[in-house]
Amino acid sequence: MKYNTNKVDRNTGELMLIANFGAIQALNNPRPQDLVNYLLMISAQNKGITNTQFHAVVSATGRSYSKQELTKAAVMWMKEMKYGEQPYLIVFHKDTDNNHVHIVSSRVGKDGKQIDRDYEQVRAVRNMNKVLGYDFAMQYRFSTKAQFYLILENLRFLGRDYLNEEKIQKRIQSYKPDKARIAELKGLFMIHRADTDFVRQMKTQYGLDLIFHSSEGKAPYGYSVIDHSTKQVFKGSEILNLKMLLDADINIGLLQHPPIIDLYDYLSENAITYYSEQSTEPIYIQPVMIADDVDDQQVLGMKRRRQRKARTNTR
Repeated sequence: MKYNTNKVDRNTGELMLIANFGAIQALNNPRPQDLVNYLLMISAQNKGITNTQFHAVVSATGRSYSKQELTKAAVMWMKEMKYGEQPYLIVFHKDTDNNHVHIVSSRVGKDGKQIDRDYEQVRAVRNMNKVLGYDFAMQYRFSTKAQFYLILENLRFLGRDYLNEEKIQKRIQSYKPDKARIAELKGLFMIHRADTDFVRQMKTQYGLDLIFHSSEGKAPYGYSVIDHSTKQVFKGSEILNLKMLLDADINIGLLQHPPIIDLYDYLSENAITYYSEQSTEPIYIQPVMIADDVDDQQVLGMKRRRQRKARTNTR
């Protein structure tokens, strides 16, 4: 805890969020020591628990995730780990080559009981996969890696680079075209392609997302279909030739993406954010990982080959 608050004091770390610190949050600018004292007070309720501090790191490779995205992932992850109602703070560190946030809380609940720590490392990775959307996307049938990421992007999940390449490839290899569904969709498209607002109609009435692919400012060169009702992704050409579809003069600009995940859906009222949700930083596609709770430079200086296996350690 001291390590993180010292970095804030030296302006090498940025306090992103504090949650569930009670009356302390009424202060305009609570001191780091106030937060420390509050956590110590909570922890002191149960003398039988050793290592009462909960500390985790969520790290990206390079600048692949912005401080806002890392904070959002951390908040969602804390809720999945059953720490959502605990007092905790998130600090963004910018003193290395890799964007990362530290999460600090107490393992002692406000009722004096220990927060569940059984199989914590396993749950940590599993819950991060859930937060980033990987588990959700794996429920779908897809024939290419690009289609896997298309599912994540279309539903506005935070995940961009799933490290379990073997699992993706196994899913791809098991793919077999659903000819019956393809024929059904082709008939549906032929009937409705001339309808006003065809794209929105397919989404709202039939659970079909049509994603058109194009270079900036140019006409589409292809499209994909995410069939949420049967949980599979199709190449548009499997269903209906793009030219035939566009000959109906459909308005492809009417496709509405789902709303971006709102951070405040995952926070109680007792939370204060110290940053804007809107990022002005360019975002590059790379993975988020949970790093071991050791010295920053040791964690973040690891070679890429070691980062390919997500690891979690908490204390």
